[in-house]
Amino acid sequence: MLRKFIGDRAFYRRVIAVALPILIQNGIVNFVSLLDNIMVGQVGTMQMSGVAIVNQLLFVFNLCVFGATSGAGIFTAQFFGKQNMEGVRHTFRFKVLSGAVITLVGLGIFALMGKSLIQLYLQGEGDPADAASMMAYGWQYMLVMLWGLPAFALQNAYSSTLRESSQTVVPMVSSIVSVMVNLVLNWVLIFGNLGFAPMGVRGAALATVIARYVDLAIVAIWTHRHSQQMPYIQGVYRSMHIPAVLFWNIVRKGIPLLINEALWSSGVVIMNQCYSTRGLDVVPALNISSTIFNLTSVAFIAVGSSVGIIVGQMLGAGEPAERVREEDRKLIFTSVASCLVFAALTVAVSGIFPMIYNTSDTVRTLATQLICISALFMPFNAYTHATYFTLRSGGQAMVTFLFDSCFVWTLCVPLALVLSRFTAITILPLYFICQGMDLIKCGLGAYMLKQGKWIQNLTEK
Repeated sequence: MLRKFIGDRAFYRRVIAVALPILIQNGIVNFVSLLDNIMVGQVGTMQMSGVAIVNQLLFVFNLCVFGATSGAGIFTAQFFGKQNMEGVRHTFRFKVLSGAVITLVGLGIFALMGKSLIQLYLQGEGDPADAASMMAYGWQYMLVMLWGLPAFALQNAYSSTLRESSQTVVPMVSSIVSVMVNLVLNWVLIFGNLGFAPMGVRGAALATVIARYVDLAIVAIWTHRHSQQMPYIQGVYRSMHIPAVLFWNIVRKGIPLLINEALWSSGVVIMNQCYSTRGLDVVPALNISSTIFNLTSVAFIAVGSSVGIIVGQMLGAGEPAERVREEDRKLIFTSVASCLVFAALTVAVSGIFPMIYNTSDTVRTLATQLICISALFMPFNAYTHATYFTLRSGGQAMVTFLFDSCFVWTLCVPLALVLSRFTAITILPLYFICQGMDLIKCGLGAYMLKQGKWIQNLTEK
């Protein structure tokens, strides 16, 4: 029975070759993000809460960029599997153009509506003066962070194309360098070291913006200097022409993914806003919980991302359907199995980690409890994450839309809204019930995988 889920040495060598650089990259990024979070948390709870709220809002922008590049990325992986470099070049152009449009829209929304969006998270019980402080610090942070949006969008186009071309080490190295730059600049700018004036949350934002431009510079310069290895980059900016047939194929597959990421991320933001109605202490507690969750979930995130790359390349190369199914099943099992280890690690540090923050005992206790609830559902998160990338690898845009954002908006968001607005249920059972909806999503994912409609070679169309 286990043979259906466990691969041979060649299988794990391939998984490690793709997933390990992504794991290292995400691990370092999230570890430095953790240190960044702790540094801001050392300044004060109000500052940490303001930054946490803005980062939740920027999370929607980040996933919109990810969704736009993912639509083209489905074609990139399959074109590369077929060694069609002209096709890869066109998909890269699509990523650049779509990223530019999303950036302009994002800048407009945050500049005009930023304060109103932050205010949505400050409706819970607590001192009005604390809420005003959170608003002030959040707005200061956002105004600086907006300068980094263009760099994030363009960097995503380069890095995603490199990964889909099996060049995962360069994005990993660039992220390592950029997060180290971010970490050093945090120490200098937040606290005012090396003769600089203390900037607090604005220093944290400025450090992040500079680091994003460093990340972009590394991946862009490497790609153009190694154009023989990456022939798709040759002449990529001589024009932004994309063949009409391919353009509309990407749009048909990509727009549902973009809408999916926008709706899913906004759904998560609304659910967090529902949690915040249970008091101002919930905002910093959720921030602490999500920070450690992001760090310990790197394994299943990396393996899940490698599913889309490996399965996409197999589909583009014309591998038999049964072999694709077999490899995908083993990849999903690997993701869930690795997640069990990290879930246990998360529980082990749940009581220790919140003690690092300069906050109240109430916030620390609540954060510990939220961390344990998140860890309980991590294996189910791993399964749904890997399932999503499987469905996406074959261009099943509408199916992934139903599986991801429709699920959130038809079940999770209404449930959170009803429980938070029309009942007196406290934060812990509210959070537990909403997180438990992933059990239903696992069953839905298993059904969609079994149908097999995701097994498509898009390069032949």
